[in-house]
Amino acid sequence: MHTNTLWRRLLAEFTGTALLVTAVVGSGVMATRLSPNDVGLQLLQNSTATALALGALILTFGPVSGAHFNPVVSAADWFLGRRTRTGLTATDLGGYVLAQTAGAIAGSILANLMFALAAVKLSGTSRTGAHLWLGEIVATAGLLLLVFALVRSGRTAVAPAAVGAYIGAAYWFTSSTSFANPAVTIGRAFTDTFAGIAPASVPGYIVAQLVGLAVGVGLIVALYPDAGAKADDVIAPHADTARRRRSAGRRP
Repeated sequence: MHTNTLWRRLLAEFTGTALLVTAVVGSGVMATRLSPNDVGLQLLQNSTATALALGALILTFGPVSGAHFNPVVSAADWFLGRRTRTGLTATDLGGYVLAQTAGAIAGSILANLMFALAAVKLSGTSRTGAHLWLGEIVATAGLLLLVFALVRSGRTAVAPAAVGAYIGAAYWFTSSTSFANPAVTIGRAFTDTFAGIAPASVPGYIVAQLVGLAVGVGLIVALYPDAGAKADDVIAPHADTARRRRSAGRRP
């Protein structure tokens, strides 16, 4: 079976994250233009577009890189898989985080340009407060629990729909509108639009997401103690999985 070198996986993570942020930012701009006086409708339009785009992107890039698009997913994959030598290596993790973050920034710039806005304009939307940080902890921990539950139970085929549905729903049931992703949070600071976040608000969100990472991993270990053995399949099985299994002497 064809295997993917690291540069292909990093390209997939960069491109997938960029298109995800483009969908988030672009749909937010379109929503404010189409429904300028109805914030609730704007959020509905934004969340629907994001959920659908995320599912499609997982289908597109999952076979190449696993379609993480998120440093906390990659970090959990590395941490849980390190004992069984599955999942990402430390080198992979560093590359994934850099590719995801660069992709998120590129995605904001692309969306800005598509809607005839300045390529880069830092957001002026302040998002700060303990209640918002709590929302990010819940959103991030829930996302990780969902991803690893799907992988552990062998239901990765439904991951595109399930992960998209969760993020779409979390826009509404969390106070923070579910960023749940440090790279996307950084990227969204580069657009002064509906989906933006002021640079000064970014550190608080990222700290909350890292707390969510710890909570999520703790729940995964408690509920699925052998989840690390399936870390190669997060979020979606990819070509590199077969190589890892063959090198470990396991049947693919």
